[in-house]
Amino acid sequence: MADKSGHSDSGLMAPDPKRPSLWAWLRGRFLAGMVIAAPIAITFFVLQFLINFIDNRVKPLLPPIIQPETYTNIAIPGFGVIVMIVALTILGAVTTNLLGRSVVRGADRLLSSVPIVRNVYAAFKQLIEVLTNNQQASYDRVVMVEYPKVGSWCIGFVSSNAKGEIAHRLGKEFIGVFVPTTPNPTSGFLIYVRESECIEMKMSIEDGAKMILSAGLVVPEHGEETPEQRSLPLADERTEKLSEDA
Repeated sequence: MADKSGHSDSGLMAPDPKRPSLWAWLRGRFLAGMVIAAPIAITFFVLQFLINFIDNRVKPLLPPIIQPETYTNIAIPGFGVIVMIVALTILGAVTTNLLGRSVVRGADRLLSSVPIVRNVYAAFKQLIEVLTNNQQASYDRVVMVEYPKVGSWCIGFVSSNAKGEIAHRLGKEFIGVFVPTTPNPTSGFLIYVRESECIEMKMSIEDGAKMILSAGLVVPEHGEETPEQRSLPLADERTEKLSEDA
């Protein structure tokens, strides 16, 4: 189409956007649906597995008179879970009185005297006590540790400062850092390093766990860092300081 001056404006018009093919449109919608459905499906299957696991081990211990199948001929999912919760609640109520505490102490002494059983019992007992009674038994912050070689860094969670014999042997400036593995953050190793040799991160423990689970694909957003935001020195800053002191 030409204007009054006789010049055509067809060259100034933007070309029509290319429409995606039917296959590309279907693939995009399928991936979007899978992203939405996958977390829901995984959560459902995990809960189903746990409920069935508990039911299959609790129901055989129950007398037929209290099992729903005796009267309805229909299996009720989660009945074993309900029975377990009620039983644990009753057990906790019984063991809080004087007689219950005496029974618990007697069972504790019995299990602690068996040569092989006492090692497993003591380990799990200490773990449960730490998780249930110690309010400070949680990771403090996310840090980066230079491991396994110079110039390579991994993400870790600060568990506690060096205490006891570790603090006596290494020094109180060391901290315990749990370095999880990817994509299973429940496994990993504990390493003690100087606090000044770590890079403290501003991300939360949850964000750090998400980063480990996704193998680095999910990285939390973070604005530009100012010098006063860092509580731990960076590696190049330590090198410059050592050079100046020398």
